[in-house]
Amino acid sequence: MSAYAAELKTTAKAMVAEGKGILAMDESNGTCHKRFAKLGIPQTEEMRRAYRELIVTTPNLGEYLSGAILYDETIRQSKKDGTPFIKIMSDAGIIPGIKLDAGAKDLAGFPGEKVTEGLDNLRDRIADYYQMGARFAKWRAVITIGDGIPTRGCIEANAHALARYAALCQEGGLVPIVEPEVLIDGDHTIERCYEVTEETLHTVFNQLYTQRVAFDQMILKPSMVISGQDCPKLASVDEVAEATVRCLMNSVPASVAGVAFLSGGQTFEQASAHLNAMNVKFGGIIPWPLTFSYARAIQQPALDAWKGEEANVPTAQKLLYHRAKCNGAARSGKYSPEMEKEIEPALAS
Repeated sequence: MSAYAAELKTTAKAMVAEGKGILAMDESNGTCHKRFAKLGIPQTEEMRRAYRELIVTTPNLGEYLSGAILYDETIRQSKKDGTPFIKIMSDAGIIPGIKLDAGAKDLAGFPGEKVTEGLDNLRDRIADYYQMGARFAKWRAVITIGDGIPTRGCIEANAHALARYAALCQEGGLVPIVEPEVLIDGDHTIERCYEVTEETLHTVFNQLYTQRVAFDQMILKPSMVISGQDCPKLASVDEVAEATVRCLMNSVPASVAGVAFLSGGQTFEQASAHLNAMNVKFGGIIPWPLTFSYARAIQQPALDAWKGEEANVPTAQKLLYHRAKCNGAARSGKYSPEMEKEIEPALAS
C-alpha cells in the first residue's frame, strides 16, 4: 500500500465531487498550435501562456471544476504579474494535475495501431511534479477501430503501460487518471464500439489488478460507447447513455473512485447531453460518480471568441464558465438544452 493512500483517496473523491468535473487543458504545443492556426492566432509561447491565463483566471470556475490537467509547460507558467498558475488554481479550489504520457506512437509490427510511450524516468518525473503541487496525473492510450483492428497485441500493450504508470503514480502521491480512449473515427456501429470498449476495459482492469493498483485511489477516463462519426446510423442520446453504462457495469470494479468521461470529438452539446442522460437514468444504481474530463467540449467556444485578442478575454471567459456550468449540471443530471440559451444575456451585458 502507498504511503500516500489516505491522501490519494481524499484527492480522488474531491476530483469527482457532486456538480463538478475536470478540465483537460493539457494539449501539447503542437496540438495547441494547430488550433491557434485555424483562428489566425500567432503560434508562440507567449500566446499559449496568455490563453492559459485566460482559462485559469476565469472568475468562479472552481464552482464547476474540481481539477484541471496541465501540460509540462503550463504547470511552470505564471500570470503576466508573476503569480504561478498553480497558486491561482489552488486558491480557486481547483486541484492541479499533470499529463505524464509522451504521446501515442506507432506500435512496431501492428500497422495502423498505436502504443503510448513515456514510462522512462517516470518515477523521478512524478516526484518533481508532486513537489510542484500536482496531485493527480493523466495517461492516454489510443485504441482505433478499423478493418481487423484493434488487435490483442495493441490492447494488451496499452493496458500494461497504463497499469505501470498508475502504479508509479500511486507510489509517488499522484491519483492516476487511466484513459483508454476508443476513438470515434470510423464508420463502425455503436454495437462494434461496445465490443471493443468492453474488451479494452476488461484488459485494462486485469493489468491494473496485476500491477497492484488500488482502485479506490484512481479515476477512469473512458470514451463513451458511441457510433463512429461516419456511421450511416448514429445512435441517439439515450442509446449512448444505456450502452455506455451497461458496458461500465460489466467491466469496471465498483471500488473505482470515479469515472470522468472524455468528449472525444463529440460536439459540446452532445457531450453534455450524453453525460446528463447517464446520470438521470442510472444515477441511482451505478456504484461510482459519473462526471466529465473534457477539453474541447469546454474550451472551444472560448478559444473561438478569444482569437488571441486581449479585448475578447471577458467574453471568452463567460463562454468558458458557461460550458463548465452546463457540464457541472450534467454531472448531477440537471442539464437541459435550454441552458444553452442562458449565455446570450450574459454576452450582451
